[in-house]
Amino acid sequence: MKVIFCCIFILNFLTTKLFSEKTNENSPTVSLVTGGAGFIGAHVTNELIKIGHKVIVLDDLSGGAEENVHPQAIFIKGSIEDRDLLGELFSSYQFDYVYHLAAYAAEGLSHFIKRFNYTNNLIGSVNLINESIKHKVKCFIFISSIAVYGKGQVPLREDMVPLPEDPYGIAKLAIEQELRVSHDIFGLNYVIFRPHNVYGEYQNLGDKYRNVIGIFMNQLMQGKSLSVFGDGLQKRAFTYIGDIAPYIANCINVPKAYNQIINIGSDQEYTVKELAKQVMEAMEIERQITYLDPRKEVQDAYSDHTKAKAIFDIQHQTSLKKGLSLMANWAKKAGIRKSKKFENIEIHENLPPFWLQE
Repeated sequence: MKVIFCCIFILNFLTTKLFSEKTNENSPTVSLVTGGAGFIGAHVTNELIKIGHKVIVLDDLSGGAEENVHPQAIFIKGSIEDRDLLGELFSSYQFDYVYHLAAYAAEGLSHFIKRFNYTNNLIGSVNLINESIKHKVKCFIFISSIAVYGKGQVPLREDMVPLPEDPYGIAKLAIEQELRVSHDIFGLNYVIFRPHNVYGEYQNLGDKYRNVIGIFMNQLMQGKSLSVFGDGLQKRAFTYIGDIAPYIANCINVPKAYNQIINIGSDQEYTVKELAKQVMEAMEIERQITYLDPRKEVQDAYSDHTKAKAIFDIQHQTSLKKGLSLMANWAKKAGIRKSKKFENIEIHENLPPFWLQE
């Protein structure tokens, strides 16, 4: 910890003129991106750099990679669970905005890692909210999930009563509620996005617990069959990262987005079975599909985006074929990634056997 503090103080000394002195209109906008070495976080960081922000990325590298971080961003390895570190960062950089994307986003696995899920995804988020309140952050941008809805009538709309089906969704919903009351009591502005099934460049191909497109592409490159839970008729709308990252980054400049919950993503749903075939076409590799025992999950989950289109004037969405082609080109260059087994399973009862494999 002393080493981390020392590094922070040195960075603060070297960047005081750029980041801490906000005495004139020319002072840069400073944003914290948690999880900025991860998939969505790295893309949001890139978009913030484009619009002139000075970005500090905080990531523990449990799911991301430092190579994903934009070279103009300041990278600090650390966890949102570390309250002392967060206190030092907020004091040193005086963030204007916080973009919170750090989370372990494995819905299915969250049933079996409850303590880890709530400590990492909920308590860590509360640590960030506390510091944002104390340091008068202008707006807190939170990446939630359609996992908060649970099962119900589709397409899912923001005015529906959430009833999450898994601990991951429960944690996300709790953070949403905490932001609402923090705004009411302390005036902390927020924007909450509920994206879904996002894919694209920088996705962790070696994570076998989440992100089905990355899993499929990694399996194909290894010469394996594609693993599908159940009959593959579950319906999802798969969202290309380039269709959401710019809106997430720029939402702070859209007054209508403040203190709103917003679904964002693709309108077109597909079955997982249809997805598997399109991934094989994009990768130009043909393999068999192996159907595994079904797991507990919502059968159909896709959203209505009327609100996002009205707020951000969204006119275009990338087709699944085009998005998969872009990701496939990147995946082939990135190469095969070895899947890692999650080492801290807390409950083994009813754990899908596929997840026990090396």
